[in-house]
Amino acid sequence: MPVPAALSRALSRTPSGTVSLAVLRAEVRLFRREPGAIFWIIAFPTLLLVILGLIPDFRRPGEDLGGLRVIDLYVPTVVLLSTITAGLQSMPAVLTGYRERGILRRLSTTPARPVSLLTAQIAVHFGAILVAAAVALVVGRTAYGVAFPQQPFGYALAFGTATLSALALGTVISAVSPSTKISNVLGSLVFFPAMFTAGVWVPVQVMSGTLRTVVEYTPLGSSAQALHQASAGGWPDWAHLGVSGLWALLLVVAAARWFRWE
Repeated sequence: MPVPAALSRALSRTPSGTVSLAVLRAEVRLFRREPGAIFWIIAFPTLLLVILGLIPDFRRPGEDLGGLRVIDLYVPTVVLLSTITAGLQSMPAVLTGYRERGILRRLSTTPARPVSLLTAQIAVHFGAILVAAAVALVVGRTAYGVAFPQQPFGYALAFGTATLSALALGTVISAVSPSTKISNVLGSLVFFPAMFTAGVWVPVQVMSGTLRTVVEYTPLGSSAQALHQASAGGWPDWAHLGVSGLWALLLVVAAARWFRWE
């Protein structure tokens, strides 16, 4: 029997005070059994960083980059790549799959509340993103000498708003998708533009003036700039943090309004 079905039966016997914790534990176990999600969220961004670092020109300081190297700019980008993958590819597939298979309907008959499942999903994916970020920072430092963030508190704040906005975007996709197929299509349609605005193909810092201004008004573009500024030692521009935070707030409100259990 599928594990989520067993989960709904177990929750029906769980005291109401510990339901949220039981849901979280169950979601952690389920995530650990998904090697594909673990690879694409945690391993792939760092693997991409290693491959890009093998390009000699990416390891040479550039005058137009203020003495930085392209590989220095790519560490914050691969951190964002893990948030995009978790928020737009992994989490919507899980939630819409639950809805499609009737698991959400069965959960509604248990003491579990909707917020318990959404919170558990966000917590599990946030944990995976946190591990991915730590791995990318350590590998970037040891393999290519990329400095750790010089403004750690600003970096943590920018990382938090970036992750929240990406996961909130994923909950909106889950809310408006009646099936897993549609969530996969919507996730892919949003995934590639999000990768562009995060700077995966061209770092945001080297984009032309008008294009960069437009990108900076997107949740991932503003996050890329904030992470880069914190990495370089400055406090992230409040405008970038504000754009990312505002997107996260609007997307959370939209997801709460549109999300349906059946």
